[in-house]
Amino acid sequence: MIALSLSSNNAIISQKVTLWPVEFTIETYKTILNDMEMIYTLGYTIVLTILFTFACMFLTICAAYPLTKKRLKGRNTILSIMVFTMYFSGGLIPSYMLVKELALTNTMMGLILPGAMSVFNMIILKTFFSELPESLEESAAIDGCNDLGILFRIVLPLSLPAIATLSLFYAVDRWNGFQDALFYITDKNLYPMQLKLYQIITANQQLDSQQGEGSMGAYIVPESLKAASVMFATIPILLIYPKLQKYFVDGVMTGAIKG
Repeated sequence: MIALSLSSNNAIISQKVTLWPVEFTIETYKTILNDMEMIYTLGYTIVLTILFTFACMFLTICAAYPLTKKRLKGRNTILSIMVFTMYFSGGLIPSYMLVKELALTNTMMGLILPGAMSVFNMIILKTFFSELPESLEESAAIDGCNDLGILFRIVLPLSLPAIATLSLFYAVDRWNGFQDALFYITDKNLYPMQLKLYQIITANQQLDSQQGEGSMGAYIVPESLKAASVMFATIPILLIYPKLQKYFVDGVMTGAIKG
């Protein structure tokens, strides 16, 4: 993909590009960087991803921590109900009707609230919390620390690898997601990056269909521009992942050892 984005469109069409760029050029990247709509979409998607990740982690922590407490009445029932939603959902049409009824269509919250927690991730975090020594919480309670204090001062600092790992999962899921925006968003100013990218990649396919019906004057997106757009949308994740890799590896290894 990198080689395609740095090659001329003629070289790509001629299928000359393999591992290395052919007829090296960065014009496609200049085109993208000069496109203010693309820059706006990138900034909007970054904000959306950050808010989504914070909302997801907040709800995941709020659900996982109480379920580790044996004194919580009905916790097994609550967990069973939550697990049930992993296997059976309302379906696309009921979900759309609910989002529309809540006036979340064409809003940023419509891309945050409907998927604001993963039960699977909650179970992972709950398992991690359960493996922490109870003596730490008991000592904090003796010192007069309440449940919130124990959570923020004891549990969360010790769970940083798991939290960083799940945050990365949520962020990547939101960054790569476009289907919910395809259903819930019609305002182009609220399009996330992946939906914009989807439109760019499928533009030529739509053009072929339109020309078959006699439509003329549509714009053909160069293959090199498609490749550069994919790289442009991928770069933010590539920049963030190395910073979280340490926590990601620690979280996976800790989970494997405890498992």
